[in-house]
Amino acid sequence: MSESIKEIKAKLEKVTSKSDPFLLQCATDERKGVQKLVLQKEKWFKKQEVLEEQFLEMMKYENTLYAKGIDLIAGIDEVGRGPLAGPVVSAAVILPHDFHALGLTDSKKLSEKKRESYYEHILENALAVGVGIIGREAIDSLNIYQATRKAMESAIRELEREPDYLLIDAMKLPNVSIPQLDIISGDAKSISIAAASIVAKVTRDRLMKKLGEKFPEYGFEKHMGYGTKEHLEAIEKHGIIDEHRRSFSPIKEYVES
Repeated sequence: MSESIKEIKAKLEKVTSKSDPFLLQCATDERKGVQKLVLQKEKWFKKQEVLEEQFLEMMKYENTLYAKGIDLIAGIDEVGRGPLAGPVVSAAVILPHDFHALGLTDSKKLSEKKRESYYEHILENALAVGVGIIGREAIDSLNIYQATRKAMESAIRELEREPDYLLIDAMKLPNVSIPQLDIISGDAKSISIAAASIVAKVTRDRLMKKLGEKFPEYGFEKHMGYGTKEHLEAIEKHGIIDEHRRSFSPIKEYVES
């Protein structure tokens, strides 16, 4: 083999099959650098196998419904129930039967860079995406649980195609007549719900970053409205803004003091 280690590395990065002739050829190359690259590629294949198994496991709800002739399945999730400021955001996502995205899972388990990448992949491949945003005033007047329901219902209405079935992360929607199943920790068990969690998380984070630009003294782009030490200190120093939830402690106590 006449290629340099650098050239071989570049070629191996494009290899996706264990039976690839170039990979098999590399396995016979006695150079330590090449053998190291082959070993790294073998580890990559093992990791891919684990991710494939995880993806298949997260497709079990969808595949069960597909087998029953249920075609359009919407995964639904929300982000923003716990923060002291900002909206609660829900997303509804209908994926095609052949959707594929290894490593896609609960948005909280992924880095921002990976969330952004999956977000673009989902928008490019989904059959329909709907987003529901419920602001601070409605959260304070309804309570966060009911506001979350309202956000989910809004996300469903925003879908360009009406789903046949709903898979929802730990929430029942009695006002929605579509057949549904609520799944505890659904964003880690259903690929459709995981996709919805990504869309909701990226959407809300972008809104909070814009709020951070408008009110830089609060650092919203860092904590996304959650009650971090930095956020609480900013409230103590600068007071509250309209986006702060009056029904949440310690904002409630701050307003009443």
